[in-house]
Amino acid sequence: MLVASAPVLSARAGYVMLSLFSVLWIALGIWWGRRAKSYDGFAVAGRNVGLALGTATAVATWITSNTTMLAPQFALQLGLWGALAYATASFGLFAFAPMSGRIRQLMPKGYTAVEFVRRRYGTLGTVPFLIISMFYAITWLISMSMAGGKLLNILSGIPYPVGMSVVVVVCVLYTLFGGMYAVIGTDFIQSLIILVGLVVVAIAVLTRIDITDVHQKLSADRPMLLSVFFPAALMSLFNNMLFGFGEIFHSNVWWSRAFAMREGVGPKAYALGGLIWLPVPIVAGFLGLAAPALGIGVSQPDTVGPMVAATLLGWGGALLVFVVVFCSLASSIDSLLAATSDLMVNDMIEPLLQREPSDIEKRRTSAICIVVLGFLAWAVALPNRGTLATVLFFAGPMVGSCIWPIVGGLYWRRASPIAAMLAMVLGSLFGLIAYFTIGWFVSSLVGAAVSAVVFAMGVYLSPDDFDFRTLAGTDGRVTGEID
Repeated sequence: MLVASAPVLSARAGYVMLSLFSVLWIALGIWWGRRAKSYDGFAVAGRNVGLALGTATAVATWITSNTTMLAPQFALQLGLWGALAYATASFGLFAFAPMSGRIRQLMPKGYTAVEFVRRRYGTLGTVPFLIISMFYAITWLISMSMAGGKLLNILSGIPYPVGMSVVVVVCVLYTLFGGMYAVIGTDFIQSLIILVGLVVVAIAVLTRIDITDVHQKLSADRPMLLSVFFPAALMSLFNNMLFGFGEIFHSNVWWSRAFAMREGVGPKAYALGGLIWLPVPIVAGFLGLAAPALGIGVSQPDTVGPMVAATLLGWGGALLVFVVVFCSLASSIDSLLAATSDLMVNDMIEPLLQREPSDIEKRRTSAICIVVLGFLAWAVALPNRGTLATVLFFAGPMVGSCIWPIVGGLYWRRASPIAAMLAMVLGSLFGLIAYFTIGWFVSSLVGAAVSAVVFAMGVYLSPDDFDFRTLAGTDGRVTGEID
């Protein structure tokens, strides 16, 4: 029986790898950030990102530590449906592809998702959406920070507080220097490293595991993991799909990239990103299925993926897993820091000033926000409470409730502020009730379903007649809206 009782890498090797990658990302961030000479460059990379960089940043940002660590946890706890459930998050990228083009058309000079909601729905829709956006962004930041500390501790024995702190500080530093230029530039390199690393890990693991043997052992010891009628797993399939839709549709991480890409690039980049990302959680999920068959002891389910790979592949496998997950962490944390600081500057601080701040003021304020966000994530992640799933999916009902107000607001002129507000508030409320009374694996599903019904009823009872031209301040009809 294989039992992962001790770290595969030595603490010394872990510290060396951590130091090398820390220096590399900071240096690359400074180098890429040389182009960020204005706030527009810092926030949206000059709105000139091409297809290669656009696709790479979509892939790298969506291959988070949740993909490489939660997908195996889903498979371990929910079986085959669990691995497939996480893969449904790619549908969000596919659906956002045409939406990104619509966003770029409606608001060619926009910065944030909240800015769209403010112009589309006014204060009534902005308040709940801003609260949801900030809560989700901070929750995601915390889960990424936790994942960094857990990874380094499992693989090399580096204490959780030390590993988590270094990951957060490094991401804060290079994002601080280069903004969106640094984020997208490093994402390109990180996406290549992640994809190559995952392919190598998958091939290496498959050469050391007999799939028939894994199936036989699971059938004998844990047959429910292979059952197509596992209730919790089936619910998690639709729950995770809707969570993925809500994540991408509402999050400024994705909106800021839509604004940063050249006109016409967004739809292609997001569609390609979804295709590239789709097999990744399935490959990662297989590691979770292999754990019970191999007899590997798992104390924390969200660390099962790295544990299986490191145990099977030894020192080299642990090193490769370290590199892949470290890159996936950095590519998500930097994106969150940059996009959320934009949101704070443009939708929280600037309205309070009641004047248009100068370019230098916005750049300086954005830097302060990045530091504050990094500190907040570090402080909340430090106690290391809960698993990545329970932390992240607590925001699931809220992001799920934003799906219909965003889609309706982009395409339907009759979508009204009262309908959007009630959909977000009631969807979040009932979804959170489901989270605490049933489980995290149904909360996004309940939130999105309630939001859909409330939004449709709100539009029927209180329709609007919105002029999409007001979003861009241009003359002429904007095509694509539904009468």
